[in-house]
Amino acid sequence: MKSAYQYDIHLPANYDPNQKYPTIFTLHGKGSDEKNMFQLVEPLNEQFIIVGIRGNLRLGMGFQFYELKSLGNPIREMFDLAIQNLESFIRYATEKYPIDANKRYLLGFSQGAILSMSLALTMGDQLRGIVALNGYVPHFVKAEYSLQSIEDVSMFISHGEYDSVFPIQIGYETAEYFQKKTSKVTFNIYPSDHGVSEGNRTDFVQWLMEDAEVSMNN
Repeated sequence: MKSAYQYDIHLPANYDPNQKYPTIFTLHGKGSDEKNMFQLVEPLNEQFIIVGIRGNLRLGMGFQFYELKSLGNPIREMFDLAIQNLESFIRYATEKYPIDANKRYLLGFSQGAILSMSLALTMGDQLRGIVALNGYVPHFVKAEYSLQSIEDVSMFISHGEYDSVFPIQIGYETAEYFQKKTSKVTFNIYPSDHGVSEGNRTDFVQWLMEDAEVSMNN
């Protein structure tokens, strides 16, 4: 199997090739890259494998996973293909590296958060959990995709109170949508614009460590 994406992989410092590890796949925002995302999750690299996925479409000095017709309106064909390719990539990486298939997490910001939440809905309990920072779920995903149960998927959703790209109301609507589908939703608002505050980072790092520890004890 060949990867549709370039990526960085960071193995734990005391890596044991005979052990399977919980893993975080990061998905960056529009115009960014996988290296920016690693800065957010670097404190977790002692316990987790970190796989930073780079969007396959160039945008300025960075990359993206799909293009838009307008703000909040992905080009459907490109979005569909990104979802398919990312599902395939997660399978590819799980086969290639010592990844525990029962402890796979997605962590995305903006476009990456949109993809992470959509993938939670298409992959269901193939994922242990997701962290979605300042995103939403496109209407066509909710209305037209084949959706899986996410009852057992842990979710950390956060939004900036002063987000000038996706207004805070979108954050409330997104959280409400998922709270109807699973009881495992943490929803936090931070006094920030369209970005990740230090408080947000501290909270999701702690959340991931605790959730992975719970999964190891079950």
